[in-house]
Amino acid sequence: MIVVSIPVSLVLLNQKTNFFNRASGVNANLLIDAARLVGDESRQESWRNLAQGGEEKGRQLLPVLDQTKALKPNYIRIDHVFDYYTPEELDQVVRDITATGAKPFISLSYMPASLAKGGDITGLPNDWQAWENLVTKTVERISGRSGLNINNVYYEVWNEPDLFGKFKTYGSKNYLELYSHSVVAANRASNVNSFKIGGPATTGFYDNWLNKLVVLSQERGVRLDFLSWHRYSKKLSDYEDDLEKASHFEGYELAVTELGPNSENDKVYDGNFGAIHLIATTALMEGKIDKLFNFEIKDGIGPEKYWGRWGMLTHEKWGTPEVKPRYRAMQFLNNLIGGTNLFLEGQGSWVKAVAKRYDPAAGAVEVKILIVNYDEYGKHTEAVPIKIVNLPSNSFNLKRIDFNGGVNTEKIELPENIWETTLFFKPNTASIFELTF
Repeated sequence: MIVVSIPVSLVLLNQKTNFFNRASGVNANLLIDAARLVGDESRQESWRNLAQGGEEKGRQLLPVLDQTKALKPNYIRIDHVFDYYTPEELDQVVRDITATGAKPFISLSYMPASLAKGGDITGLPNDWQAWENLVTKTVERISGRSGLNINNVYYEVWNEPDLFGKFKTYGSKNYLELYSHSVVAANRASNVNSFKIGGPATTGFYDNWLNKLVVLSQERGVRLDFLSWHRYSKKLSDYEDDLEKASHFEGYELAVTELGPNSENDKVYDGNFGAIHLIATTALMEGKIDKLFNFEIKDGIGPEKYWGRWGMLTHEKWGTPEVKPRYRAMQFLNNLIGGTNLFLEGQGSWVKAVAKRYDPAAGAVEVKILIVNYDEYGKHTEAVPIKIVNLPSNSFNLKRIDFNGGVNTEKIELPENIWETTLFFKPNTASIFELTF
């Protein structure tokens, strides 16, 4: 279900209580139009963004720069920029980000101890002017033409303010006040490249928070370039709920700036389930969300190499960092880089899909289809009917790439430019089908 199939997707979303009842879930019946390009260009390849949490101070990415670069990220998000680093140290962390080929996505958090009221780094500043000066200088340092001179940096006001600081959208500890001061400060930065600022980066999609931030922007003219939130859940229905609510914020860039199956340590982060979860959430939200930031790049230091931490890579304490299945899931998704989303409908409760078309200036036209069968209980098997209409030709080479599996190829000859088949998927498996004409 891509952008143009909103009426269909809304119907499916309204039936989500049935979708995720294992007894009455809906099987997929996929229809793809190979000639119908859809969607906003900004909502292509949403998975190509990563986040690193505040596991430790210092250059966390340095031991895994090459491995991170190999994932071809567009943006890397970091937090703790004010309570962990001096300005010079932050410069180096940002340079590490750009060394991977990515641009920085900066969470403006937390309060430096020297500015924090009562010494609480998750609280308000002693002096709003001092906070504004800090934000202004940070934007000038990173985005400034006489600083690091990076274009199109994102600045996100705070990290999980509903949790870290117990902010509200009213009262004496009001996030809207923090946001307003931060925007005034960012706008004051001089001689800077283009940048974006937004929030609120809450622990979930909370209508009250996002609505009030939008009202603040519309009624008081406070700049708001993007809306962001976090989502940790093993249930795809939670992500579908977020998409349904996010559809009301038309015209705003949308970013899930932390994403994963669990906000706590969980053994699924070390195994195949976490990888299939990453692929499934990407398939569900591709074309509907501007940026997804899978959390996180590298484990923090733990009692053993594999300890259910969120990283796609293990910590260097245990030797050369090793890739986990979630890392390989990102590599798998990168097979889809460079295409344009195609019209697709008929996804089900468990089976999610993405279709893309590739039209090189010279060379063969390709259609690529990602199909994933995700079941948090690991029991659902499905035979998936698929119909592709308006193919460029009635003859093509088919390659099937199975995640954590093999590669198979065959030649397909058809009586007309329509391909119909049924594909079989075991629980928590994914495949990419490449049709080359």
